Amino acid sequence: MAFHFRRLPRWYLSFSSGRYRLPHFSSFLSVFRFSTINGIPDSSINDPSFHQTHNRCNVDERRVLTELSDLFQLSHINTTIPLHPYKESYPVKQIESRDVDEFLLPEEKLRGIFLQKLRGRTAIENALSNVRVELSIDLIAKVVDRGNLGGEAMVLFFNWAIKQPGIPRDAHSYYIIIRALGRRKFFEFMIQILHDMVKDGVKPNLETVSAVMDSFIRARRVHKALEMFENLEEFGLTPDTESLNVLLLCLCRRTHVGAANSLFNAVGGKIKFNSVTYNIMVSGWSKLGRVSEMERTVKAMIADGFTPDCSTFSYLIEGLGRAGQIDDAVEIFDHMKEKGCIPDTRVYNAMISNFISTQNFDECKKYYKALVESNFDPDLGTYTKLISAFLKSQKAADALEIFEEMLVQGIVPPTGSLTSFIEPLCSYGPPHAAMMIYKKARKFGCQISLNAYKLLLKRLSRFGKSGMLLNLWDEMQESGHTSDMEVYEYVINGLCNIGHLENAVHVMEEALRKGFCPSKIICSKLNNKLLAANDVDKAYKLFLKIKDARRNENAQRYWRLFNVHSGRVVCCLVLMDKTLKSVLIQHVTPFMY
Repeated sequence: MAFHFRRLPRWYLSFSSGRYRLPHFSSFLSVFRFSTINGIPDSSINDPSFHQTHNRCNVDERRVLTELSDLFQLSHINTTIPLHPYKESYPVKQIESRDVDEFLLPEEKLRGIFLQKLRGRTAIENALSNVRVELSIDLIAKVVDRGNLGGEAMVLFFNWAIKQPGIPRDAHSYYIIIRALGRRKFFEFMIQILHDMVKDGVKPNLETVSAVMDSFIRARRVHKALEMFENLEEFGLTPDTESLNVLLLCLCRRTHVGAANSLFNAVGGKIKFNSVTYNIMVSGWSKLGRVSEMERTVKAMIADGFTPDCSTFSYLIEGLGRAGQIDDAVEIFDHMKEKGCIPDTRVYNAMISNFISTQNFDECKKYYKALVESNFDPDLGTYTKLISAFLKSQKAADALEIFEEMLVQGIVPPTGSLTSFIEPLCSYGPPHAAMMIYKKARKFGCQISLNAYKLLLKRLSRFGKSGMLLNLWDEMQESGHTSDMEVYEYVINGLCNIGHLENAVHVMEEALRKGFCPSKIICSKLNNKLLAANDVDKAYKLFLKIKDARRNENAQRYWRLFNVHSGRVVCCLVLMDKTLKSVLIQHVTPFMY
């Protein structure tokens, strides 16, 4: 008895005509019109379109139904499919079974346990114990610092991890979870962990207290930080000078200088101050450029019997620079030696920052040379300020000179700073200066980020430097970075600009094989170049490959939309007859992977 499409139930028709249409459904629903309950006629097997679809479907049907059952959390899907009459002539390839977390990082495997929505603490802890990873304190930090775990999940994971062998139960371990909870504003769980820490006999240190207070202040809950300071005795600490300095530093760092000043005046006479306390207050007023408040704090410091040091003078010079009083800052710098304080690197950095703000690069070089000739060496802050200022003013030669001196001194810039050096050089002029920065950094073993490589590839592509572009691409892959769609687009565009169409076609085919489909602008540019070169055959073949890649990309997009209606899909698989179910799976499976 033939099975006709018009006899499908109404709920199935409503799903087919929903908001998100699947363009490939019409192709396999047409097969149902010629199918029977007992089997499929030989005429449909002899159809070439059937062979083409059947060859693409190389996934075991039982595995598909099993994965759908696991995905939709249903256990009543019958995964037993009878053998088809044509299966002996056309065997279906079996896929090797592999762990679902084979390609995940260790921290992703542990975080994935909480996506399974297991019920009960015991079930979650057993699942965590079954994950094959080498647990360490660094891995615990990666789990809680990244991802999107909730506060309860983070606490549960930490309580399980702290019981594992090899994980120390000390203040540093608790500091990691407290800092992670505070960054995400899970304050209740943060305080709970702090109390558990005390119950376990681990005394919090100033680093832990700083993390708790800074979390409150960053969330603009200054009163909570003040209450924490008053209740330090509950956690085995006392409100002394060191803890006061930690709180004042957190307040001044987050520009809550007014609250810091109120606390400073309130505890005066109750808690003894030291020079660090006064320097913290001077630094807070310095960020706001409040010269009168800085002078008042310095006078109170001297009256309390403390002598201003280099930190005090560096904050004063910075504050005067922010207030626009550069001449007064120079005068203070010149009289420092008379007061028995020899300027150090921090003071020179403050003077250099002041003249950078006024675009007076001659004075910047003057104080930089004075620092080099003194008994103190420039630090990373000195070089970063100078290089960034020169690059911003398009003084590439001066920036390259300072950069080379920095590397010779053995100071290796971090990845973020190196990217900030390359970015402005890739926004104006030829890529020669940016490549010099890159080559020197690579020569001295600096770690270069993927964003820096993309900036260089984009610049080289625009100027048609194909040889340098391909060499840079190879070096990027050697350094451990993988190519994404942007990288392939830059390489293809650069090869098209200089007429290396054959190489551009090879790169395009490699991108398509890896599942990346470049933008329509890049594809059209390469296609037009091929047609202009009278290479119609190659252009047509590439067009077909791009068309297939677009169709697969759209199929994946439709499949993700298809998952929204997962309940209806499962009902289809459960209620329809077995033969119809197998045909549906054969046509849907290619769009799942």
